[in-house]
Amino acid sequence: MGFVKEFKDFAVRGNVIDLAIGVVIGGAFNGIVTKMVDAIIKPVIGILTGESKIDDIKTGVIDMVGALFNFLIVAFALFLIVKAVNRFKAKTVAEAPAPTKSEVLLEEIRDALKK
Repeated sequence: MGFVKEFKDFAVRGNVIDLAIGVVIGGAFNGIVTKMVDAIIKPVIGILTGESKIDDIKTGVIDMVGALFNFLIVAFALFLIVKAVNRFKAKTVAEAPAPTKSEVLLEEIRDALKK
């Protein structure tokens, strides 16, 4: 088996793809959580302690929407990649060879005997 074929089989294996997607989605979700803490939770605590203003929360909400938008872009890009990989996998699966004339004849005989 050639090196290139081995690498291709490794790269399109389901577990490798799933792990890569998990890592990328985890990183994107980390951005959402970080932005929520920095832009919403910390200003709310700051308001309670008298160190922040309401305007900080308004700005934080806008930042949070941006983080969610970035997450959706990453998720959509991964969806397109998975769709392409699945299409590539479908092409690599070998189709069953067509039955020979004798196999077709034997199937016809079997079907006739069933009746």
